[in-house]
Amino acid sequence: MKTVRIAAAQTLEYRENVEAALTCALDMIRQAEAEGARLLIFPEGFLQGYLTEPETARRAAMDLGSPAFAAVMTRLADAGPMIVMGMIEAEGEALFNTAVVIENGNLIGRYRKAHLLKGENFFQPGAETSVFTVEGLRFGINICYDTGFPDAARKVALTGASLLVCCANNMMPRANAEKFRDVHNAARGERCRETGLWLISADVTGEREGRISWGPTAVLNPAGDVVAQLPLEAPGLLVFDIAGDM
Repeated sequence: MKTVRIAAAQTLEYRENVEAALTCALDMIRQAEAEGARLLIFPEGFLQGYLTEPETARRAAMDLGSPAFAAVMTRLADAGPMIVMGMIEAEGEALFNTAVVIENGNLIGRYRKAHLLKGENFFQPGAETSVFTVEGLRFGINICYDTGFPDAARKVALTGASLLVCCANNMMPRANAEKFRDVHNAARGERCRETGLWLISADVTGEREGRISWGPTAVLNPAGDVVAQLPLEAPGLLVFDIAGDM
């Protein structure tokens, strides 16, 4: 059976520093290309930072039709893998926590986070579930908190996908991070068992102002087992071979 090599980037946070985020992205893309990966996933809000202050988020947000976003696409035009990247999207006055799907510097689709935390209530929830294909592998997207809800993964499974891509940012106050350290994969494993989907997650790592994120950046099989995971406290690239749908 044909396999597709997929990859997930575990990165530092880049807040309101698109240039630094793109520098990191290009480095991860080079590593993924060297490994032969055809799909590369970045964390939630990667491009501008996971910003939960309304004024800051609005200042950083990009319209997908804007020159600023076009400039980002130009920087990513030579990327070999298809890219899934978290960002803050503006559409008119509305803001969305979005993951864009990019191939050869072209925007081929997006997913907007549907389930929002209390601190994200200035975002609008997304309503669409799309399926994407790379090398015959069909996948859909959830963003972080979405994976706590069976319906979000179920909608992906109903598209005929076999892989659920999870862009995440679990930067939390240390006490909360300790509490949830082992919860993320457990919840995601439930979604895998319910749907029969594989899952790959990409998360941030590092410390900031009393907060910490360990990840996890991991691959789970349809039985909900963790079959690959990066160490929790350092940036890195997770690479995994998964069977395609062809």
